[in-house]
Amino acid sequence: MTTESPRWFKSSYSSNGGACVEVAANLTGSLGVVPVRDSKNPGGPVLKTSVASFATFVASVKAGEFGAI
Repeated sequence: MTTESPRWFKSSYSSNGGACVEVAANLTGSLGVVPVRDSKNPGGPVLKTSVASFATFVASVKAGEFGAI
């Protein structure tokens, strides 16, 4: 069991006034998950997704599969 704490970060493209998510990629190796949280509510709930699912999501965003926001 790991006792490593998540190191949260936002994308460098995230300059839209706080409507952001943060990820803690440092836990991918030890736990095999990517924790995701709302940057406006750092004490709130955390979604933990598999590394493969998160990679698929990021690739889909980059490919424009969700359209323009």
